[in-house]
Amino acid sequence: MTKRTLPFLALLAAGCAATSSGGITRTYFVAADEMEWDYAPTDSNLLTGKHWEGFEPVVMMPGEGRIGRKYKKAIYREYTDSSFTTLKPRPPEWEHLGILGPLLRAVVGDTIRVVFRNNGSYPYSMHPHGVFYHKDSEGAPYMDGTGGGDKADDGVPRGGTHVYVWPVPERAGPAPGEVSSVQWMYHSHAREDADVNTGLIGPMLVTGRGKAKADGSPNDVDREFVVSFAELDENASWFLSQNIETYAPDKNKPPKIGDFSDLTFIANLRETMNGLSFGHLKGLTMRRGERVRWYLFATTSFEVHAPHWHGNTVIANHMRTDVTNINTMQMVTADMVPDNPGTWLFHCHVQQHLLGGMQSVYRVE
Repeated sequence: MTKRTLPFLALLAAGCAATSSGGITRTYFVAADEMEWDYAPTDSNLLTGKHWEGFEPVVMMPGEGRIGRKYKKAIYREYTDSSFTTLKPRPPEWEHLGILGPLLRAVVGDTIRVVFRNNGSYPYSMHPHGVFYHKDSEGAPYMDGTGGGDKADDGVPRGGTHVYVWPVPERAGPAPGEVSSVQWMYHSHAREDADVNTGLIGPMLVTGRGKAKADGSPNDVDREFVVSFAELDENASWFLSQNIETYAPDKNKPPKIGDFSDLTFIANLRETMNGLSFGHLKGLTMRRGERVRWYLFATTSFEVHAPHWHGNTVIANHMRTDVTNINTMQMVTADMVPDNPGTWLFHCHVQQHLLGGMQSVYRVE
């Protein structure tokens, strides 16, 4: 047996384990693609119906020492097959994911298999939370005493492909007393600070055994939403220099970098919900009386968020509330049965995040 055969045997073993446990292997084709991202595509505040005013121009309009609302990003996108030539369309119910990578879904006992292609400029990876993985599917480089094929996942080179295999055991599903499904996430961990702030992060949902519909979604839920309350730090992005060169209007007076007291540093902190600000997150629509499940999470910056739903309440952490808390990389599941039709504000209650655009609306029909 050669080292070259080991990844194949590991993959085969994972598949056999999934079959013996009654689950299935769910294969996804995911690439890291680089593209221009607009945090507010209408160039206005959709919550006020006005062009930028007050503090808003500091973060949304280009100017001396400011980049504006457009940046080069790297994001995960799903393709139809291993040729990576045709993007897989997002279903309408998941268009609200915005900048987030494709939804990866499984049921306890399944195996998630991701064929990953790096179409980017730097080494990128896919590191999962919660599920099971061997060293060749961890997606994080550090001195762990391994080598050879066990390091190929750490940072996939530009143009490279790697297959990540993540079995979903019982401990990756809901715990006793929890609801029927739980949220995890995946993100690039080749250089985590730069990778995540550049945009490489996405959601995973795991449903308990015996609690899933045919597509893997929980059978006691009518509608699901995933919302990332993310302070994306463009100062830490791989593309900061390129973004200054491309989008800063005055090349002779570029933004200053590294001065935490400087207004420029603050202007490069994007307060977002799924990568969108000031009401640009669309698609959070439901009907009165539906069983709605919200999956909320934060990203890697110095983050403390207080998501607040106007007009209706949720059950989160076994209590009735309309405000919950999420800290850095924390995940929270909240269930709602809306009884109050209308268009309602949904935002972070942390003052700086609210002023910076971490706000949108949801609609109950």
